[in-house]
Amino acid sequence: MPRVRYFAGAAEAAGLEAESLPGASVGELFTAMTARHPALADVLPRCSVLVGGIRTADHGVALAPDQQVDVLPPFAGG
Repeated sequence: MPRVRYFAGAAEAAGLEAESLPGASVGELFTAMTARHPALADVLPRCSVLVGGIRTADHGVALAPDQQVDVLPPFAGG
């Protein structure tokens, strides 16, 4: 299963910093994330998603079973 790491507000909405979830694509993974953590439904549309360190907005991107996916909400400050 892909490993998801949540940062900042996404971690707060999920109630944890990392977990493994089923999903063969980014879209399937988002479905699994929001099913398990409904509060993420409000946060995910504003987040950047990195698959293997590469930013993507394409929910059709395929995920390997051991894929690392990072969910980063917008950051303020500097």
